[in-house]
Amino acid sequence: MVSSASPYAPGEGPTMSVSVSVHEGTIEAVRARVGKRGVSGYVEAAIQRQIERDGLAELIAANEEIHGPLTDEEIRAAEEKMFGGSTEAAA
Repeated sequence: MVSSASPYAPGEGPTMSVSVSVHEGTIEAVRARVGKRGVSGYVEAAIQRQIERDGLAELIAANEEIHGPLTDEEIRAAEEKMFGGSTEAAA
């Protein structure tokens, strides 16, 4: 994890302009969804989601270091509790 001296959490504070390189096809796909003026907001939201995912991955890794990985049985039990019924795919 990279340490930062910024007092702001992701999504907070004043905006900053930065330069990044992105494939042309990616930018065109973003513009097709949000228009030319929506690119910054779209990229901001995508970066925030990635930061959240990175944080979750770190939590999972820390938990697995302490308790070991979840078994298939534990995963099935959690899925049943969350989604109800069988989570098996239909054959």
